Amino acid sequence: MLGGTVRKRPSGGPALSAPTLAGRRFTGSPVAAPLAGALVAALLAGCSSGGEVEDDLQVVADPVAASPAASPAVSVSPAGEVLKPAGEVVALATDPATATLAVAVREPESVLLYDLDDLGAKPRSVPLDGAAEQLTSADGSLLASMPGAGAVARIALPEGTVHPVPVDGAPVSAVRRGEETLVALPDRKVIEVLAGDRVRGTVTGQLYSADEVLLAGDEVLVLDRLRTALFDIDLGARKVGEGLRAGDGVAGAAVDSFGRVLTTDARGGALLAFSTDPLLLRQRYPVPGGVYGIAIDRERNLAWVTLTERNEVVGFDIRGGEPTEKYRFPTVRQPNSVAVDDRTGRVVVGSAAGEGTQVIQVTEP
Repeated sequence: MLGGTVRKRPSGGPALSAPTLAGRRFTGSPVAAPLAGALVAALLAGCSSGGEVEDDLQVVADPVAASPAASPAVSVSPAGEVLKPAGEVVALATDPATATLAVAVREPESVLLYDLDDLGAKPRSVPLDGAAEQLTSADGSLLASMPGAGAVARIALPEGTVHPVPVDGAPVSAVRRGEETLVALPDRKVIEVLAGDRVRGTVTGQLYSADEVLLAGDEVLVLDRLRTALFDIDLGARKVGEGLRAGDGVAGAAVDSFGRVLTTDARGGALLAFSTDPLLLRQRYPVPGGVYGIAIDRERNLAWVTLTERNEVVGFDIRGGEPTEKYRFPTVRQPNSVAVDDRTGRVVVGSAAGEGTQVIQVTEP
């Protein structure tokens, strides 16, 4: 059953405007919270009086995850510096504790480790047993989710030693939470909770696909790209809780310094903002141009999103009632992934077309 108790969120963070467009919702009995106008239409309610969920998200015409818009040939030189060797970049991460930039490439299946303080130095190549779908920084180490290998690799930094942890399924996302590691498995529609190398529990629920695990303070959430929705996770009960529609085709997600989850709607062309306790859609901001990848600079409260139709990356100031564009740079072709070095504000963009990894030094306007 979808829905659940709406919890009162502590005060904090900037006020956000209501969404400019109403999203579709799960129909049924209303959630017990006073919401106005379009915001009500974004809530996923609980069960109907007959005990069955009338869920219009389950009858989407095309239950396929949103994909990035194809990029044209580069017509403007990319800003900043483009690092070689080139390769099809599938994921990026930065680790401030070790000043490391990690770039996952498909051929060969590996992670390239760059020294952020000496980008001209040759990167260390760390071979993997399969292509990494996602990289996550975890206090001086990396988690590399390898669906083809059925494992999550723990990569120590900066030396690059690898410890693979087999899991039952095809992991696409993993995050560290205290002594536990949470792993998303879209093929099984679950989240595994690991303690060390062993499964401590399994989170199950009404997911079409468990595609990305997110930590927002004490809250745990999961992105379901097939259902194009964001769900709260009750780790204690090991179940999926309440959820909200996340546009017409959710692609990327990131957590800002205020504990909000920001997502890109690749089909709807928008940047969405959610509070997490309770889970509420607070804002929908149009972003034309094939919005896809997203990363947050928490030190400067900037959301960086890539526009694959335009070969651009845009930085939005997210401190106010709605995003305000502050930066816009030309990028390498097919900029599907983006990361930020919080220490310096540098933005890193990866080309999924094999045209390199771009590093942009951002200066105050």
